[in-house]
Amino acid sequence: MNHLTNVYSIVPRLPPAIDGVGDYALNLARQLRKDFNIQTHFIVGNPTWSGASEIEGFPVSKIISRSSDVLLNVLSKYPDLPILVHYVGYGYQKRGCPTWLINALERWRNLFPNRSLVTMFHEVYASGSPWNSAFWLSPLQKQLAGRLARSSDRCITSKEEYAQLIYQLNPDQKPEITCLPVFSNIGEPEYLAPLSERSRRLVIFGNRNSRLQVYNQRFKEVKAVCKILQINEISDIGVKTGLNLSEIEGISILERGVIESQEISLIMQDSIAGVLGSPPPTELAKSTIFAAYCAHGLVPCTIMPNPLSTDGLIQGKHYWCINAEIDNLSLYNGQKITNNAYTWYQQHSLSRQAKIFSQILSCVALTDS
Repeated sequence: MNHLTNVYSIVPRLPPAIDGVGDYALNLARQLRKDFNIQTHFIVGNPTWSGASEIEGFPVSKIISRSSDVLLNVLSKYPDLPILVHYVGYGYQKRGCPTWLINALERWRNLFPNRSLVTMFHEVYASGSPWNSAFWLSPLQKQLAGRLARSSDRCITSKEEYAQLIYQLNPDQKPEITCLPVFSNIGEPEYLAPLSERSRRLVIFGNRNSRLQVYNQRFKEVKAVCKILQINEISDIGVKTGLNLSEIEGISILERGVIESQEISLIMQDSIAGVLGSPPPTELAKSTIFAAYCAHGLVPCTIMPNPLSTDGLIQGKHYWCINAEIDNLSLYNGQKITNNAYTWYQQHSLSRQAKIFSQILSCVALTDS
């Protein structure tokens, strides 16, 4: 039986800020409360965040400064609560090295050794070229991620590659790691119409830069997809690109702008395909845009190829690469890809993840009690 009733959740930001990790944490909290009556108390680890002290009935505490003393003071108010950390280094510190956060959690573990800590690694550490600051900061980012993993009773992450990185940071400890690709942040419809019954619409959804990449670098291929699938409308969703988008070769382009998730969901339920400008196919498991396309039964289309199977995803089976697979396009093949992508997604849907998080948090709390 699940006796867990409350949990601390440390996040970089929450709505109204536009933040994928914050959206993930809030959606998970909703589902944990709905399915298991687990209440989440959020701690926002960014002093510049501006929001309410309560969101949808969830209490929210914000640190007043990036200080281990400040965070430890907040955590000590309810020392019996387990902690779920949503970790992405750059969310808590500009250069991705939140030493204050790791110090606070280590001190908390020493003060309350019987309490539990679970970390969801949305990212582990950055890397880059020598002329990139991430290259020089990578050793410290690795050190901090390794310390956090060692302090955690259980680790969760969205990608198999991230799990391997965590193992490499802790070769002697071998922490227990669960891989859960992210879920859709804009809902999971219960009924999906087949592609043949939907409007001939294509969705381009994501941040401004990723959509600019689609329009500026791969729009020739997008137009080819539209021709083959007989698309007559493109819905552009997100912050305005600044381009003059209205109609291209008879295809109407509707700039929807930033709209509510319910409206995005309705648009997707009545669309055929969705294009991603980013991330690359090797990163699809951590993309909430890709997750939304899968959950809504769209044909996910990437602009970059990936010849390898990554996180159980195979090009041509779970998504199309519009730069390499135009010849294989058809509504019939698209429906097969849609079905495969949807089946892959169900293994880690929101309700499925809430159950897994509930089991992990409850098991760890029971072990430590």
